[in-house]
Amino acid sequence: MHAFQTINPDEILNTLVSLLTAFLMGGIVGFERQYRQRTAGLRTNVLVCVGAAIFVDMAFRIAGADGAVRVVAYVVSGVGFLGAGVIMREEGHVRGLNTAATLWGSAAIGACAGADLIVEAVLATLFVLAANTLLRPVVNSINRLPMDAQASEVTHIIHIITPAEQRQAATQALEDLLEQENYPLGELEISAFAETLVEIKATLMATSIDPRDSDRLQARLCAHPAIQQVYWETSTSE
Repeated sequence: MHAFQTINPDEILNTLVSLLTAFLMGGIVGFERQYRQRTAGLRTNVLVCVGAAIFVDMAFRIAGADGAVRVVAYVVSGVGFLGAGVIMREEGHVRGLNTAATLWGSAAIGACAGADLIVEAVLATLFVLAANTLLRPVVNSINRLPMDAQASEVTHIIHIITPAEQRQAATQALEDLLEQENYPLGELEISAFAETLVEIKATLMATSIDPRDSDRLQARLCAHPAIQQVYWETSTSE
């Protein structure tokens, strides 16, 4: 039988070393993720790492180095879909990007192990772990710095509350004012706010707005007879 003919003790030992390396390295990365209660924890990272190692090792044995290279390319794209599943958007905030990137790193570690690049797999594990641990205090320090409204790329949204029968006049006033101030309008949404009121939500295309400009825009809009209330929403999550 062909199945028995493919049994080679040396190759099986080589595969065992690759998978064991992937299991241990994925476990190290996954332990840190599990400790921090992330979506993709210990088991997920180990499975991704071992899975990548299995595919690359199998391709290497069947088709040689060329086959392994092709499989690595498929591993990279395939894990991209898996990572997209852990990315969530909640109330304008994107969560899970770091978890998805960690899964990508685990797949790379597994691919190294499957290709018999054991030292490279260990080094990759150290760098992925360092990115998730050593860089955390740096990120926290940066996040505590005062935000420079001129330099930061943010999304500015104007919310206008107006009577339903005055929405056309309020919308026209908003568009005219933004055109005068040279702030291009990116998206405009109108939705019911109460029984007799509507909310106009205008997303600006500009990436930075001087706080004095926003105050002036708000004051001019509030002075319009068709507008009852105006407030700004600023998001730096994207």
